[in-house]
Amino acid sequence: MPEKLNIVPFVSVDNMMKLVLTIGVERFLTDLAGYIEEDFGRWELFDKTPRVASHSVDGVIELMPTSDGETYGFKYVNGHPKNTRSGRQTVTAFGVLADVGSGYPMLLTEMTILTALRTAAMSAVAAKHLAPKGVRTMAIIGNGAQSEFQAIAFKAIVGVDRLRLYDVDPAATRRCAKNLAGIGLDIAACASSQEAVEGADIITTVTADKQCATILTDNMVGPGVHINAVGGDCPGKTELHRDILLRSDIFVEYAPQTRIEGEIQQLAPEHLVVELWQVIAGNAPGRRDERQITLFDSVGFAIEDFSALRYVRDRLKDTGLYEELDLLADPDEPRDLYGMILRAAQPAPVRLSGALG
Repeated sequence: MPEKLNIVPFVSVDNMMKLVLTIGVERFLTDLAGYIEEDFGRWELFDKTPRVASHSVDGVIELMPTSDGETYGFKYVNGHPKNTRSGRQTVTAFGVLADVGSGYPMLLTEMTILTALRTAAMSAVAAKHLAPKGVRTMAIIGNGAQSEFQAIAFKAIVGVDRLRLYDVDPAATRRCAKNLAGIGLDIAACASSQEAVEGADIITTVTADKQCATILTDNMVGPGVHINAVGGDCPGKTELHRDILLRSDIFVEYAPQTRIEGEIQQLAPEHLVVELWQVIAGNAPGRRDERQITLFDSVGFAIEDFSALRYVRDRLKDTGLYEELDLLADPDEPRDLYGMILRAAQPAPVRLSGALG
């Protein structure tokens, strides 16, 4: 890693892809899940606040900050469902990790790919603690950019080996199935969400439209199912019928944020939910019996991004897959910032070459 104070390691999209391929997607997701569990286990050390969001009719731009007292991290992320119509991503992101003691950034990285990985790892961590033991079959409703990552994470961490796919756009389902071919999953493309959930132990909803939708109705959810609700992640955007919530034991990342953005925005503020860190830390039960319906109301929280940033920083030491970014002014005399500009304007000294004669 760089030793100069003004140099910050930057992980570009190209280097992030190389890092993921060097480590391996399944290993990356499994390792990242371990980092998330570690940070959730020390939850009380972190600064916590709902993300700072700027909403518009087109989408949302958000900042997600946190700190454990020694290291600070934040992510910039957007969510614009209409972007796909112009060939752009619905979600893009970048993030920073910094030293609390000096305030100097230690890492700048793309987080569009990294967010997809951490969201999938977080989903699988929740299912590890909440889903029935020995699950094998998962339905994924919504086969967009997140779907392959979810499938691979659940295979690697939970043991899922049967996948049932549905999307309103059949081309998205075909793409997802093609991308996942040959990795050990038995994949079925389904003609409806109702068909997709038949026989599924886990139901993942990960749609993108910014609206109150009913992706799952109450009659589609039987006893013992674990629901991984990922797509409802901003005010006015939900995927599940309210009756499902009333039948489920609900687990969230950070309740003050989820009540604004998650499925539980449909419920009264006093409705009981459990923060997942309590389950991971052993302070609250997760799944209690085979017939219990568990729901992970996932909206994404800053501590998960912090975990992802920590993981990437640690892996860079071994790979060198970063660029050295001249990001910080570093004058010879810390108080002489203007002098640094003046010296930059001076012509470089002329160097003579060859013999003098």
